[in-house]
Amino acid sequence: MTDTTKFWAVVPAAGVGKRMNADRPKQYLLLAGKTVLEQTLLRLLQADVFSAISVAISEEDPYWPEIPISCHEKIITAAGGKERADSVLSGLKSIRDKASDDDWVLVHDAARPCLTASDIHHLINALIDDEVGGILALSSHDTLKNVQGNSILGTLDRSHIWRALTPQMFRYGRLKKALEAAEGNPAVTDEASALELLGLQPKIVEGRPDNIKITRPEDLALAQFYLEQQ
Repeated sequence: MTDTTKFWAVVPAAGVGKRMNADRPKQYLLLAGKTVLEQTLLRLLQADVFSAISVAISEEDPYWPEIPISCHEKIITAAGGKERADSVLSGLKSIRDKASDDDWVLVHDAARPCLTASDIHHLINALIDDEVGGILALSSHDTLKNVQGNSILGTLDRSHIWRALTPQMFRYGRLKKALEAAEGNPAVTDEASALELLGLQPKIVEGRPDNIKITRPEDLALAQFYLEQQ
């Protein structure tokens, strides 16, 4: 790493969160007095490593301009896309005049507000000299079943199974190339999968189990608990 290497964050936040059954996208639900998205962005800002954070927002989003953090000097608004990968690519394009190909980009889910600054630094320190980059992840403690319909076909070897978290950290140029090459491919459910399609092998860095993703109504109460504990 050179002294001129910069770190950027991209937050895809154009989703609607259908599973929450709420009157607004889940990133705008209230959590400990702020929206989920504000809590998430505050965590990224607290790490004090990013030159800027690009947030990809749906064009019809009436909530984003209303929250104060949208005007923060380090936050850039990008156009959200149809799929997560489209939003991330849009976020990358929004910083192309500022970022160099060798800079690092950390992509983080808008609905993971319990991320800690220590996990961000842990990820960066673990991958800073890596050729490819990698992701925060959790090893699986549960017994995992391979299922068809509602019938069990077999039991998976959980020693090889990890749950992908975010942030996911890759070089700007390579991530942009991987996402452009994978455009429209339904197999790309995170940034690492786009890199994998190029034949690369991202690394796993163990993260904290409280870095949960809010997808269901009960997750809000759990996130509130974790924020209080932290």
